[in-house]
Amino acid sequence: MSVPENLKYAESHEWVSLDEGVATVGITHHAQEELSELVYVELPEAGKQVAKGDPVAVVESVKAASDIYAPVSGEIVAANAELEGDPSKVNAEPYGAGWLFKVKVADEGDLDGLLDASAYGAAIG
Repeated sequence: MSVPENLKYAESHEWVSLDEGVATVGITHHAQEELSELVYVELPEAGKQVAKGDPVAVVESVKAASDIYAPVSGEIVAANAELEGDPSKVNAEPYGAGWLFKVKVADEGDLDGLLDASAYGAAIG
């Protein structure tokens, strides 16, 4: 199972990619594999303020529903509307077209509490 080296990871299985103060967030390959086929995604609205650790989205699979947590604090600036019509993109491309939302990061220090690829890989065994 691949764990991309260029991303940061939350213990709750979200990944983060930072670009010019905006964090793109999705769920990891491991998380989507555990959930199995996604059938519904509930995404946050742009403009919503979130704190690190807040539940901000929901993914539902044929097996279970799962909260998705904000790995950083800030303002939601975008949500991946394509997932509303095709949530299976999260399964097909969890690190690409299956991203969930983007957050304008309030404090980049939040990223210091996230795991690197090697630590996340060790955590999921």
